[in-house]
Amino acid sequence: MPTIAVLNQKGGSGKTTIAINLAHSLQLEGHKVLLVDSDPQGSARDWNEENEGGVIPVVGLDRETLPKDLAAISSGYDYVVIDGAPQIARLAAAAVKAADMVIIPCQPSPYDIWAAADLVDVIKARQDVTDGKPKAAFVVSRAIKNTKLGKEILDALDGYDLPVFKSSTTQRVAYPTTAAEGKTVFIESGSEAAREIMAIRDEIKECLNA
Repeated sequence: MPTIAVLNQKGGSGKTTIAINLAHSLQLEGHKVLLVDSDPQGSARDWNEENEGGVIPVVGLDRETLPKDLAAISSGYDYVVIDGAPQIARLAAAAVKAADMVIIPCQPSPYDIWAAADLVDVIKARQDVTDGKPKAAFVVSRAIKNTKLGKEILDALDGYDLPVFKSSTTQRVAYPTTAAEGKTVFIESGSEAAREIMAIRDEIKECLNA
């Protein structure tokens, strides 16, 4: 049962958007998926309430005991996706400890790049004592295509010595509008937004299987 944590300690990175849509994309492949909201703000839980629990099972686990709590409830699931907490280092560390793979959404902004430093340190410290687990990679989120800034972020992220996915999300109205309705971008399965999420999902699975 792979556990995928979507983490960034800076708010507004697109973390919850990616976590929710990623979880649904895995479910649509026929997998049994649990979405864990470890953010005390409860954005994924609010989204789940909006759709009356009709899309993905969502639970709130927002304590440092996350790894132990998750082990107690995750039996029978094919994948667990964790929507991590911003700005709370101890909860981020707990999610890293529980994860097989950490995805770090990062907007094409110098502030987002700088904010990733502490999280990368936590991941690498964990990898040092666990023979490289969890795997980790950056995902560029809310990119504006064909802009100079979008290209510069790739060079800047190289300094963290973690892979950067080829796939990304771009600024699309579909992401906030579907979230506000308690839905995902897969309400239109052939949309560009859906293809972006599926590409991220496929890269994650490649990494997990490597």
